[in-house]
Amino acid sequence: MFEFAWLWVFLLAPLPWLFRWLLPAADSGEAALKVSFLPELQRLVGHRARAHLPAWRKQLPVALLWLLLLSAAARPQWLGEPLPLPTSGRDLLVAVDVSGSMAYADMRWEDQQVSRLSLVKQLLGDFIEGRQGDRVGLILFGSQAYLQAPLTFDRRTVRTWLDEALIGIAGKNTAIGDAIGLAVKRLRQQPDEGRVLVLITDGANNGGVLEPLTAARLAALEGVKIYPVGIGADPERGAGLGIFSLNPGLDLDEPTLQAIAEQTGGEYFRARDADELQAIDAALDRLEPVAQQPIQTRPTQALYAWPLAVALLLSLLLVARELWPQTASRVTQKRPFWLRRRP
Repeated sequence: MFEFAWLWVFLLAPLPWLFRWLLPAADSGEAALKVSFLPELQRLVGHRARAHLPAWRKQLPVALLWLLLLSAAARPQWLGEPLPLPTSGRDLLVAVDVSGSMAYADMRWEDQQVSRLSLVKQLLGDFIEGRQGDRVGLILFGSQAYLQAPLTFDRRTVRTWLDEALIGIAGKNTAIGDAIGLAVKRLRQQPDEGRVLVLITDGANNGGVLEPLTAARLAALEGVKIYPVGIGADPERGAGLGIFSLNPGLDLDEPTLQAIAEQTGGEYFRARDADELQAIDAALDRLEPVAQQPIQTRPTQALYAWPLAVALLLSLLLVARELWPQTASRVTQKRPFWLRRRP
């Protein structure tokens, strides 16, 4: 079905003529000299006097151009057949730690050493795209927590924003409590059941203003289930040389993450490698879907480019019509005198 999304735009159609009627006529204030032999002067310089046309015929191309522009601005579109949109009722927020320690390369993916954030992007991106019927959102947190993507059915866009996340974009520290608080603030506006937060971090809370366990109690009161994921290799697999070896896994506060899961009715996961990180997908599939009203969507194809292209072509023709007599006159004047037409 064809329709205009903004049909009210056509109410602006009489606007140019209204301005012409209300505004005073242009007057330079200088004296004008009217000559009755202007056609003869035009013929002397090579111009041909145009035949007198009615006023409505002169304004017709300009009126058509204006209507074409209004048609493009009214957003013409073609609506397809209604399609059912599967909904399970879950509202799933994913909070990803992007602090400096997430750049540590102690994970393996396809026989290659990769950073923690790179592995999260790869596996969590597949997880997000597979959440059929769920609304998914994204929170990035470091020293502060930011809502990168609100709850939406557009899972591909959420994955794109996850892929574009950079280390340190939200600060170098880890504000786990603030991330939970922001998630609760967003999820409390949704239906009571099916509120889920997946919290992925590799450290302990050392930033923000809200304590993780306090935020977990608020989440429990609002019915938000939290699934913390502690990512990072075991401490004994640290990298380095001699006494300077690094054990970033020691920073992970597993007792706090386990307490958060217990208070909210979720489950804690320890992701030492890719296989353990994938286990959260199966756990969330075991959640009982919440019944909701079926949703329908209609594919939409924008058609504004067609009237806009016709308007551009018509404007070029109008400009060419105005410039052609002057161009022809200059060409005639440059010809040798024996090739010029005599009056």
